[in-house]
This record gives sequence, C-alpha cells and structure tokens, in this order.
Amino acid sequence: MRRFLVALFVAAVASFMSGVASAQVKVPESFILKGNPMGAVNFPHAMHTKLPGVKCTTCHHPSKPQKPAKAAEEKCSDCHTKVATPPMTTTYAMAFHAPMYKSGLCADCHKKEAAAGKPAPTRCPQCHKKSNG
Repeated sequence: MRRFLVALFVAAVASFMSGVASAQVKVPESFILKGNPMGAVNFPHAMHTKLPGVKCTTCHHPSKPQKPAKAAEEKCSDCHTKVATPPMTTTYAMAFHAPMYKSGLCADCHKKEAAAGKPAPTRCPQCHKKSNG
C-alpha cells in the first residue's frame, strides 16, 4: 500500500511539473528602456526570447543574497538603479553595457552576433533614439 501511495504521489508530481514546464510565459512584444540622455531604447523582448541559446536567465539572472528577487523575472531597474545604491554595485546602464560599449550583457552578445554576420546593432544610435521617448 505504501509503494502504491508513493507511486501515485510521484505520478502526480510528474504530471504537475510537465504542465508547469509547458506553460507559456507571457512576455511583452517590446518595451522602452528610458533614462539614457542619448535616447531611449526600444527593446524587442519577444524577439530576443526566440533567439537560439537565449533563456530567461540569460538576462534575468538569479538574485544575489544582498538583494533577493521578489519575482522569477524582475525588470532590470527593480535592482539596477541609475545610481548603484548599496548593496548593488552595478548601475542600470552598466547592467547592459560598459561606457563606450566595450563590454556588457547587450554589447557582448551584439558584437558576437555581428561578427557572425547577423544583423545585431553595434553602434549607439542604432539602439538609442530620442524618438523612442
């Protein structure tokens, strides 16, 4: 009887987890990243989620012990603020790329894609536009 109950429990958990894994996460088509004096960036979120090798955790990294996450996928600005207030050490801009676009999450990926001949923006005005608001 105990083996039957354990097997039933395992089957129920497996069934639940398969439903969770197949559930579609609602992602916005795009949104505007504001605050840069060069202009806001229209970030095509849905398009980035369809790129091979890109997972949610590529950008929405696990929280740090100093700043625990409030949700599985938070906005970058929930933790990374314009001025890095302790315990955070990375500003909002630096979360995307270092000054002069030398490195960072967006810069590294865009440079890699461009080097492979794919159409990834690599110059500031290609992403930062005053018209984005």
